[in-house]
Amino acid sequence: MKQDRYRSGSKWRWAMAVLLAVSPLADAEGEYDPASNAQASAMVDRLAAEGLDRQELTTALRQASRQQKIIDAISKPAEHHLRWDQYRNIFIKPERVAGGVDFIRAHRDAMARAEQEYGVPREIIAAIIGVETWYGRHTGTYRVIDALTTLAFDYPPRSDFFGRELEAFLTLTGEQGLDPQELKGSYAGAMGLPQFMPSSYQAYAVDFNHDGIKDLWEEPVDAIGSVANYFAEHGWRPGRPLTVAAHLDTAEKPDDVDFNQAKPPWMTVGALKARGIAPDIDIPDGEEVIPLALDYADGHDDYLFGLHNFYVITRYNHSHLYAMAVTTLAEQIQAALQQER
Repeated sequence: MKQDRYRSGSKWRWAMAVLLAVSPLADAEGEYDPASNAQASAMVDRLAAEGLDRQELTTALRQASRQQKIIDAISKPAEHHLRWDQYRNIFIKPERVAGGVDFIRAHRDAMARAEQEYGVPREIIAAIIGVETWYGRHTGTYRVIDALTTLAFDYPPRSDFFGRELEAFLTLTGEQGLDPQELKGSYAGAMGLPQFMPSSYQAYAVDFNHDGIKDLWEEPVDAIGSVANYFAEHGWRPGRPLTVAAHLDTAEKPDDVDFNQAKPPWMTVGALKARGIAPDIDIPDGEEVIPLALDYADGHDDYLFGLHNFYVITRYNHSHLYAMAVTTLAEQIQAALQQER
């Protein structure tokens, strides 16, 4: 419930006092108890020096629980082992397209305002929320505090990143009077309808419905504005396309082209033409693009050139498959909307 999640600072401190008094977890040395975990203790010291309540921080970390299934999940992300046709079939379904149309209808005014203020099309906003959480149906079942502590303290490959996210989460909950034990999200600690990481929540979430709270869990209007703000801040170019279809003019796929890289458009159309990959429409040879090769079970590839706005989508998730799923879903949502006219 929203009233449980967004508490006043005084009520939250009172709740912490009660927990310390009556909860057996509060007296037990947990996996991340700052009294016995040097990393957790150092984090409490840093955040307390910034003005956060030391006892609340200690209690939050003491009650966090290490989850091996979180480490297992992040060690095998779908983007690393699926072909495009497999990944596409997860997200591009008639039901998800129809859900996007319904989501836009239900929030028509907010979508129009987001387009006007940020320049990001409604179908892109809907597609992001559709891919991330099926328009809010599935926002995650892991406690965010468990996900972030597990990955910050027990996942060495990305411990620095998740340590920063854990600090951002504890700062966010402390400043906004949120209960860190209550909030749930993905196995990586992403939160709400748009699945923002805590640092993104801090940087890009907006109070788009003007009720005084940036709520990405229960307020779709705030989620709509926040997604649009995220893309605008990452350089979205209004009215520009995302991809251009291309084709192979040679017998073999060139082995000196680094396909599917989530980095700024880096290879010119002219250079790709010289290697046998040409766009299906005329675009300047000097334009820089991301060469994409989407693989299928039968061994063939579809070729595209990713443009600047496609790159912006990869700032949300650094995977060409993810960006392609958002692009495809947005195209199909927009086509369905146009059929209604």
